[in-house]
Amino acid sequence: MGNGYVHSTAVVDPGAQIGEGTKIWHFTHVSATSVIGKRCSLGQNVYVADRVTIGDGVKIQNNVSVYEGVILEDEVFCGPSMVFTNVLTPRSAFPRNRSADYRITRVGRGASIGANATVVCGVAIGEWALVGAGAVVTRDVAPHALVAGVPARQIGWVCRCGQTLGFKAGLAGCGDCGREYRLEQDRIATLKEANPA
Repeated sequence: MGNGYVHSTAVVDPGAQIGEGTKIWHFTHVSATSVIGKRCSLGQNVYVADRVTIGDGVKIQNNVSVYEGVILEDEVFCGPSMVFTNVLTPRSAFPRNRSADYRITRVGRGASIGANATVVCGVAIGEWALVGAGAVVTRDVAPHALVAGVPARQIGWVCRCGQTLGFKAGLAGCGDCGREYRLEQDRIATLKEANPA
């Protein structure tokens, strides 16, 4: 694990693959067949199930369970106490706890999910999308989309840096980082990358 850190109260099952520089904090449990990338941060009381794949640079805040079927690409942010589900029809009397029962939920690169949001299994959240705090995501979210509410609805677009974008005549610029975008058929394309630092 190189220059990473595992708190003494955390449980990392033998066989778990953890990338360099990853930090695992208090009372977190990482299951044996999970794969976690480099430079990740798993906050207090996080659970990572078997057969979960987490990319590089992912930040998972306190009290989040990442169940089998969830794929987090690079640089995803999961806010405190947000919830993933992995079964559409759960029943205590009729357990559905085999890999074949779980729906795939993919969170694209750079996407952020706000505190206390719920992501129903089987959806895809596009890269650089932003899910508002408390939202309930029941269907796919487009790349760069800003969604909020119950159920979540798209209310705008966001830049890679997270700032909201205001499109005029199909064009928008980010006042924060300088990126420029074009909106075409409910998709945005990058016209210019960020200003040099």
